[in-house]
Amino acid sequence: MNLLAPSEGLVFWTGLVFIILLILLRKFAWKPILGAVQAREGNIQKALDAAKEAEASMKALTAQNEDLLAQAREERDNIIKEAKTAKEDMISSAKEKANQEASKILNDAIEQITVQKHKAITELKNQVAGISIEIAEKILKSELTEKSKQESIVNSIVEDINLN
Repeated sequence: MNLLAPSEGLVFWTGLVFIILLILLRKFAWKPILGAVQAREGNIQKALDAAKEAEASMKALTAQNEDLLAQAREERDNIIKEAKTAKEDMISSAKEKANQEASKILNDAIEQITVQKHKAITELKNQVAGISIEIAEKILKSELTEKSKQESIVNSIVEDINLN
């Protein structure tokens, strides 16, 4: 057998076996292999599409989250401003109310002091008048023991009354 020049029968049978093998491979092996490769390629494409979609979705969610955070910060700032304003209003109204109360208490105290002062003065006047009357009584009793002195005092009082 010559390897460089094979016989015609060997070439024929080798060719026939090769063609049958190609038909069998094409019928039973290549179609499933190509189908599996195409299915795999489709799955990979679907996965890539899903990844792109997920990435776009993540970008949208990130943007939405940033918007929500910005809104939350803005609301927080507004709430803090409102709370500060309310605090300042409450403090000012409390100060005003305290000043009004203090003024009222001071006015009441001044009024009470004035009333007590007038009462004390009146009481002092009454006591002085009472003491004066007692002294005058004692003086008159001692001086009016004589009838002539009594008449002269009565006459001078009558003249004072007529003049007034």
